[in-house]
Amino acid sequence: MFGFEQFLTLNRWLTGFWRLAWLNILWILVTVLGLGVLGIGPASYALAKYLHRWFRHGRTPPTTRTFLREARELRWQPVLVGGILLTAGAIIFVNLVSLSDWYLRAANVGALTVLWIITAHIFFVMAALDVKGLRAQLSSALLLGVGSLHWTILGTTAVVIGYLLMLRFAVPLLLMFGIGLPAVVFAAICARTLRDLEPAPDQAADSTLRTQAHPAERTDALSRRSTSAPDGAHPLRKGIPA
Repeated sequence: MFGFEQFLTLNRWLTGFWRLAWLNILWILVTVLGLGVLGIGPASYALAKYLHRWFRHGRTPPTTRTFLREARELRWQPVLVGGILLTAGAIIFVNLVSLSDWYLRAANVGALTVLWIITAHIFFVMAALDVKGLRAQLSSALLLGVGSLHWTILGTTAVVIGYLLMLRFAVPLLLMFGIGLPAVVFAAICARTLRDLEPAPDQAADSTLRTQAHPAERTDALSRRSTSAPDGAHPLRKGIPA
C-alpha cells in the first residue's frame, strides 16, 4: 500500500531529479556565457561544490543563487584548471587521430586514462579539500582516483552505460542529465572515499587525549627529576670514584 512515508520518499527522489536537471542547465548556461573555455572550469567547480555539499552533508541551499555565487568564488583558478584539461585533451585527441604507431597510440590512450581520472576528481578536490596550488590539486585528484581505482572503474562503467541508454532510448535526456550523470556518480564516489579517509570519532578523541596527556606526563617527569636530582647528586672530585 502506498503510504505517507512512500509518498515522502517519492517526492524526495523527484525533487532530487529536478534539482539535478536544473544544475545541468545552469552548468550549460555558465559554460556558454564563458565562451566555453572560460566558463567550463567555474561551472564545473560550482557543480562539484553543490553536489559535494548535497551528498556529503545533506544540505541543499537555493540552487541558482548558490551555483552562480560559487562559480565566481575562486575567480581565475577554475578557469586555469579547465583550460589545462581542455588543452591536454585536445593534444591527446590530435595524437590519437594523427599517429599511426601502435605504441604511441597506446601511450596516448594511457595519457587519456590519466586525464579522465584527474578530470573526474579535480573539481571535487578543489571543493572538498584544503589543497593549495595547482600542482598539488592535480596530484591529489590523481591519487584520489587511483587510490579508489575500483570505484573509478565502476563509476566510469556506470556513466558509459547511462550514456548508451540515453542515446538509444531518450536522446533529449542528454540535455538535462548529460553533465549531471558523471557529476552525480563521482560526487557519490568522492563522498564515500573522503568519508572512509576520515578518522573515526573515537580514534580522533583518543589521539586528542594522548596529545594532551603527553605534555603533562613529561612535565611531571621533569619535575620529579629536578626534585630528586639534588638528593642523589654529589660533586665528582679527583681521586673519589663516582
